[in-house]
Amino acid sequence: MERLDHEEQFLFKQEVQQLAEALGETGALDNVEDLLTDVITSPRFDSEVFTLERSLQVMLGARPGTTLVGLLTVSPEVFDQVAEVRVAPETLDRLRAWRARFGLAIDNALNFLNNPDGIQGHDFSTQVANVEERRVLQGRLTLVRYNNEPQFFLADAHVFYGLIADILDQLGPHTDEDTVDEETLIRLRDGLDRIERKLGSRRS
Repeated sequence: MERLDHEEQFLFKQEVQQLAEALGETGALDNVEDLLTDVITSPRFDSEVFTLERSLQVMLGARPGTTLVGLLTVSPEVFDQVAEVRVAPETLDRLRAWRARFGLAIDNALNFLNNPDGIQGHDFSTQVANVEERRVLQGRLTLVRYNNEPQFFLADAHVFYGLIADILDQLGPHTDEDTVDEETLIRLRDGLDRIERKLGSRRS
């Protein structure tokens, strides 16, 4: 982080002061640390990081929550400027510890989430599960990340049908000949035809 000019320093210190006041509330430091620990150890780490800022905003307030996410991912030198603000020693120690413990992982995850082209491959399969004495069709989606690490998503079929509909709704208006090839269009039409035939045979 570059050295801030006078106005930026004023705004920065004001934001840190608001964050310090929010963290000074009874139990706030422990609650935030519990949340960060839950996020960093979650098997759904990426999706948890995606909602981390919102969770902190609910816990601390809109502006302090955003400020804390920023402080978790800044360079250590920034804390020299944080120390210039009247922050309780325990709060400053916790901020430094959180940055050291959680900062790199959260920063890497946020960078990945902000670069969706990091997904370089996928696989999809289906299975039938017994849930509460009934058979449920489920899908298993595997996304291969930029570092060749696979990530798995398991959900009931209706979730994936909703996802497909959302994707087509968003991509459709912007699609041209260079976006989708004829083979993929044929697969989409064939897939919809199979669903309609399957549902039609059950209704008749």
